[in-house]
Amino acid sequence: MTRHLVIFARAPQFGRVKRRLARDIGTPEATHFYRATLSRQIGSMSRDPRWTVWLFVTPDTELRHPAWRGAVPPQRVRPQGRGDLGQRMLRPFQTLPPGPVVLVGSDIPGMRPSHIAHAFRLLGRHELVMGPARDGGFWLIGARRIRPMPHGLFAGVRWSTAHALVDARGNVPRPVSVGEADVLEDIDSADDLRRFQLRWTVLAA
Repeated sequence: MTRHLVIFARAPQFGRVKRRLARDIGTPEATHFYRATLSRQIGSMSRDPRWTVWLFVTPDTELRHPAWRGAVPPQRVRPQGRGDLGQRMLRPFQTLPPGPVVLVGSDIPGMRPSHIAHAFRLLGRHELVMGPARDGGFWLIGARRIRPMPHGLFAGVRWSTAHALVDARGNVPRPVSVGEADVLEDIDSADDLRRFQLRWTVLAA
């Protein structure tokens, strides 16, 4: 059965991405960081034959944005649609063809295909999988989709806070098993960026 990897992406428009980071390092630098991270992510993930990559993008009018034009077939670029973040995140799980789905953000520079492969392996033993972020949120959520997603999974989640993962986990009904994927870091501030750069410098040494 086909594995589906969904990248949740925002068109890298100047001044409209990574606004918290932009307050620290400036809008040009933050926009460049996001554009470069998104490009690497789409490129590396779409070349892997172990899954099919879908882009769910915002704004909905940017289905033909140059950032993803040619990266995946046009029929696999879809609008996130209306609603709050939780409602938009549920949409791929409800609309994609049969098979397990893993959804990730587009600002995780440390993400590698091995992290995604691990998440899909976890779905062999669990109904859901979540990837914790170092700031208390989560960078990945996946579902085996043997039954509908838990009702109210994202209800009341305090997005962009240190409570997001705990809130979402607390909404999972007790019988549903949840696997824990690798811990990675999304980049929202200059401090996040410095930690990431230092960590990867050490690993590369």
